[in-house]
Amino acid sequence: MARDIVWLAGETSGDFIASLVLPKISEVYPSEKMVGIGGDRMIAAGLQPWHHSSALSVRGYVEVLKKLPSLLALRREMKKRVTQLAPRAFIGVDAPDFNLSIEEHLRREGIKTIHFVCPSIWAWRPERIHQIKRAVDHMLLIFPFEKQLMDEAKIDSTYIGHPLAREIPMNPDKDAAREKLGIDPTGPVFAVLPGSRQAEVAWCGPHFFGACEKVLQFDSRSIFLIPAADAARETQILSVLKNFPKAQAASRIIRSDSHTVMQASDAVLVASGTATLEAALFKRPMVVGYAMPGLTGILMQKKGIIDFVSLPNILAGERLVPEILQYYCRAETLAYALWHEYERRNDSYLMDRFASMHDSLLRDTPRLAADAIVSVCGS
Repeated sequence: MARDIVWLAGETSGDFIASLVLPKISEVYPSEKMVGIGGDRMIAAGLQPWHHSSALSVRGYVEVLKKLPSLLALRREMKKRVTQLAPRAFIGVDAPDFNLSIEEHLRREGIKTIHFVCPSIWAWRPERIHQIKRAVDHMLLIFPFEKQLMDEAKIDSTYIGHPLAREIPMNPDKDAAREKLGIDPTGPVFAVLPGSRQAEVAWCGPHFFGACEKVLQFDSRSIFLIPAADAARETQILSVLKNFPKAQAASRIIRSDSHTVMQASDAVLVASGTATLEAALFKRPMVVGYAMPGLTGILMQKKGIIDFVSLPNILAGERLVPEILQYYCRAETLAYALWHEYERRNDSYLMDRFASMHDSLLRDTPRLAADAIVSVCGS
């Protein structure tokens, strides 16, 4: 009798990672349905959605309160629905605040649970390791140093590499990216990424675009490429950018193509998150800036246990790129730091560290993930 496999991805990054693996699982279990919660990429890869992953898209302690009733209702629904379905396995992709509770319940009910992307217990909330041990039959790891943490906690795990390391070339072609975007600059080109979520653009955008205006004082030929995750973010970016007319005149908004934007750039101004790792894999010097509501920032700072917030610095174990956060995230500070990083664009030490980072993450992620999932699911 065919048994479905349930997936739950709550973020764009999780949707991307899962979409690479889902078809390989379908090949192993061709008569079984892939169902659950995912985004556009997973749906295109064969997921039969119960809900779209946008239903889970929230940011921060304070902001989550607004969606808490609907999130709690969705979590109750998932626990009940998956338990009644009794699938071959449940695969939670990232979104640990949502997924681990579901996985803990399902595992008690005898359903195999696999979690894709280890929560950042090495960065903050180390106590979460106890919940992981209760909730997860097998953890799929995207960073190599996480394997020792799982082994010490006696949690079955597999290091599968980071999927972005396969997607991004080891030697990115800047000229090809500029040709694709139709730009032929005479001066510096900066990628500006204030975030993919509404709250991020609202809080980071004014500081980032203000920095762009100040950078124009250093070189009036500067060009700013701003990727927009979707139509809603493009509209929002335009709304914020119009308050900075000089920056607006020197900017181009590009829909859904942040990789080409980074590849075409000389340096990157980026909000903290996965995009910082992408910039490092593209071997671009960067400034990491981030601002959020004061209460959320205070709560997150109290939870932190390491000195860095950006993935390049965490992976390098040193302050490889500047992090300008919260109260210090202001236009003038960002502008001077960005110009300094632009001048580091040929720094051999920085480029070598980025290349070493890339190599450490480069594995056949879809195959390794699929093999681990099948080993848990059985025949």
